[in-house]
Amino acid sequence: MFPKRLQSGDEIRIIAPSRSMAVIKGEQRRLAEERLVNLGFKITYGQYVLEHDDFFSTSIEQRVADIHDAFRDPNVKAIIAGIGGYNTNQLLKSIDYSLIKNNPKVFCGYSDITALLAAIHHKTGLITYSGPFFADFGIKYGFEYTLNSFLQAVTTDGMYEIEPSDKWSDDPWHLEQDEKQYIASEGYLVLQEGEASGKLIGGNLSTLTSLQGTEYMPSLKGAIIFIEDNEESHPFLFERGLQSLLQQKDANEIKAILIGRFQKESQVTDYFLKKMIESKKEISGVPIIANIDFGHTNQAATIPFGSYATIKAEKEDVEIFVGE
Repeated sequence: MFPKRLQSGDEIRIIAPSRSMAVIKGEQRRLAEERLVNLGFKITYGQYVLEHDDFFSTSIEQRVADIHDAFRDPNVKAIIAGIGGYNTNQLLKSIDYSLIKNNPKVFCGYSDITALLAAIHHKTGLITYSGPFFADFGIKYGFEYTLNSFLQAVTTDGMYEIEPSDKWSDDPWHLEQDEKQYIASEGYLVLQEGEASGKLIGGNLSTLTSLQGTEYMPSLKGAIIFIEDNEESHPFLFERGLQSLLQQKDANEIKAILIGRFQKESQVTDYFLKKMIESKKEISGVPIIANIDFGHTNQAATIPFGSYATIKAEKEDVEIFVGE
């Protein structure tokens, strides 16, 4: 079930299901709102987005209230998480999934918000979006690829291609805007060749694996899994997370694996990825592509969680089509 496509004049509600938006600098918030308004959208905020406690989040009740209010309000057509964090999975048991199923809307975020993307899709069938935070819309320079991909995902019908960006940045999202440095992209890394089609399931690996064994974990049967992690996921942690995922029920029916670009501090290198994949006999023959522009580096594509995708992975010919 796809949500209705966005159009000029639609209202977008900003919420904070994880960390408080108080961590985002005022100028970055201003620029993010200005950019979205200039695209023709109306921006409103959840009641508790700036509240914060000792953990720089706020209560489960307040965060859930903002989610429910956004889905309940008929004027709101899309919901974007302000920022990520660490504790979104606290909310899953308190969410009214029937409310969401009866009021389907664009729901977007990544990182820790993966818990909500997965749970909402699994419980309701709604296609959710692994895409930019509200804070990301406040990136002053080098945001074109991210913005274009987001608009393709939420304003147009049919499939669209995830192509490599021409440049990317590893700088922290909160770094002063004029100090960000960009690196020329070398394109995708094909780890195993092949072609596949299937349902997109994934997001932030450490968040996704935290759902294993719960009622919120989607099936991997027939899935093209897309996974990424941040600078804290060093090689052995990423390998352990992937191995855990491969031990899930139905993991033997995974159709392909897409791996997002890593931040340099993670120390996950192309060499490590090649050796890691070679060691996993259970995915021998499964098409695998790495260094894809989604996750914790800028720029980043928007991936529709739960939608259909087709991929072709050859050394000199890579195609990734998503969104049907």
